[in-house]
Amino acid sequence: MKRSCSQELAPYAMPPGKSLGRIHPEPPHPYRSDYERDRDRIIHSRAFRRLENKTQVFSRRYSDHFRNRLTHTLEVAQISRTVARSLRLNQDLAEALALVHDVGHPPYGHAGEAALNQLMADYHDRFDHNLHALRVVEIFEQKYVAFPGLNLTFEVREGIIKHSRDYDAAHYPSLSAYFLDQRPPLEAQLIDLADEIAYNCADLDDGYESRLLDLSQILDQAPLFRKLYKPIERKFPDALEKLKFNEALKRLMDALVTDLIQSTRIELQRHRIDSVEKVRAWKIRLVGLSPGVAAENRQIKAFLHENLYTHTDVSAERSRMVRHVERLFTYFARHPRSLPPAYFAKTRADPVHRVVCDYIAGMTDNYLQSQYRKFFHRNG
Repeated sequence: MKRSCSQELAPYAMPPGKSLGRIHPEPPHPYRSDYERDRDRIIHSRAFRRLENKTQVFSRRYSDHFRNRLTHTLEVAQISRTVARSLRLNQDLAEALALVHDVGHPPYGHAGEAALNQLMADYHDRFDHNLHALRVVEIFEQKYVAFPGLNLTFEVREGIIKHSRDYDAAHYPSLSAYFLDQRPPLEAQLIDLADEIAYNCADLDDGYESRLLDLSQILDQAPLFRKLYKPIERKFPDALEKLKFNEALKRLMDALVTDLIQSTRIELQRHRIDSVEKVRAWKIRLVGLSPGVAAENRQIKAFLHENLYTHTDVSAERSRMVRHVERLFTYFARHPRSLPPAYFAKTRADPVHRVVCDYIAGMTDNYLQSQYRKFFHRNG
């Protein structure tokens, strides 16, 4: 049964028929493309499910309504599909990459990542959530009898590591197979921007809902939001503030996504990009916001860093979380026999610090706390 295509792909989109395939060859599926199969494998993975209990900005101590790493991922996927469809890119590949882009995040989000990276530096090693995500899908997920990992296509594995940054082959020789001197396909390039739009809008929302940010602050220091809010305030002066805020936030996301689509389309036309090969060979990434909107988006990002991410309440909880990561890492590094048997067995082949890092990176927030209580017999 041949799968019908609901939309013709642009010449610069990544067609599934040109995929470089899987590490372990598999026969084609009768009605799903390779990228659809990748998407489905990601959704059914344990690493994806664990995102439900990994912090985005606020832990569940604040509210069950705030984003976690899973709901954030779903928002990124929604934006990615919209952008891909509008630019006639491969929606299945874009969706797979959006859904997998955060599976390498450790507990407690970026704070946990920074803590693990600092701990690994003591061993002249590093922790990078993109590279860890690659290890997750290639090694740690065990679902198939014929091969380890999820056996994802080359383009999804490449996009996992290259969607948000470029890697130097001299410093990352193990990644040499991933065309480190080239740009990734457009479907991978759009993920970082979709991610940023999603978390900027979401963090404004959760920050306002938590009352750590107030409307006057946002209007004063985020000019793009103010520009969108003022007409709503004039049209609906008697509406609840929260409803006016919601409407402005909706318009903010729409403005950012629309600009991303239009700006990227202009760049593709201006440089006469008409193939994936030209995308890969281009000197810079082609997906991006226009300069003016990019500057306004950076203002929102700076505002959130200055007023939300470093807020006393958020910082205090983050410091506690980081302390727990550090103490558990140090304990397991000194007492590797306390690791679960499957992880302790890995220390015969891999350095103890790497095994400990992998173990902690795979934990959810709740599981890390339970391990902390188990080994330190207290909650603080």
